[in-house]
Amino acid sequence: MFKKRGFIFAISILLLVACSDKEEMTEDIIEIVEEPVAAEEEIEEKELPYIAPFTGVGSEVELKQRAVLVTMNNHPLARPQSGIAQADIVYEMLAEGNVTRFLALYQSEIPDMIGPVRSARDYFVTIAQGLDAFYIAHGYSPDAQKMLNARVVDNINGMQYDGILFKRSKERKAPHNSYITKDNIVAGADKIGASMELHKIPKLSFYDSEEGAKLGNPVSSISIRYGNGASFENQYTYLQEEGIYERTSAGDLTTDKETKEPVKISNVIFMEIRHKTIDNAGRQALALNDGGRAYLFQAGIMKEIEWENVDGILVPMENGVPAKLVKGMSWISFVPTNPGLENMVNFLP
Repeated sequence: MFKKRGFIFAISILLLVACSDKEEMTEDIIEIVEEPVAAEEEIEEKELPYIAPFTGVGSEVELKQRAVLVTMNNHPLARPQSGIAQADIVYEMLAEGNVTRFLALYQSEIPDMIGPVRSARDYFVTIAQGLDAFYIAHGYSPDAQKMLNARVVDNINGMQYDGILFKRSKERKAPHNSYITKDNIVAGADKIGASMELHKIPKLSFYDSEEGAKLGNPVSSISIRYGNGASFENQYTYLQEEGIYERTSAGDLTTDKETKEPVKISNVIFMEIRHKTIDNAGRQALALNDGGRAYLFQAGIMKEIEWENVDGILVPMENGVPAKLVKGMSWISFVPTNPGLENMVNFLP
């Protein structure tokens, strides 16, 4: 049996030639040459003509979808959340009582199911306004209600559309069981006459590849704790082979309830922001216009940077320009100036 591997085979074939005058045998050697197998050509990565504005990930089509910002419940009874793994950016911040909530931003794709959805705060609305996002929440603080009623942002709220656009899951108890689907987000925008076309592009900057980010102090593990208990103690671990961070909260891997997939974070950012308690319920006011110090973790590297409010969007900055991010999801945690970054954020090489 012959194996085709680009080698030259010589096959000797005995030809018996019958001669009329005399019996002779002549031996001719016929050389059969097999063409060498060409080495497989390296397939160059196709350069895509468009990028997703909030992740830097390439796309074959222009992504014109308006950003959607959803207040997502992060109470331990609300975990795991649905649609969390598809977010372009997740903002994590205090509501009251050392309980954090998420603002999950979707622009490159909107998952089929998102939730549990929770109530608005005035600074959530301000962030949505700066992003020009279509804002979704279920409930509101008094100050947030005033802003939403004034249509500071295009929005739909579960207080008006509970059981219509927002559906209750039987698997969980209120207030941890309000969900919204992609179809109902679109229907809600149509109901209030809101455009779903992208009009505001964030001033974010991205590396061409992860290799460009590998200059700084090596850090493999990061942790932050909101409050004294373990319920809101979060850890981020860099997976070198995949080039992403996994997140755990209270020791449990942060996964998507629908897909069972863990979140895959390219950039972990901590922004130090001045907080102020404004009422007996512990509600907060955040100084979102001040700018300040920040930590940036990407590609297993840590950098001390700053953040600024650039045209309403909170942008990580380095040496006066937007800090370059690794393509993919970013997780941005707000840290009160008291106790501050050094006291709340810990990391190991």
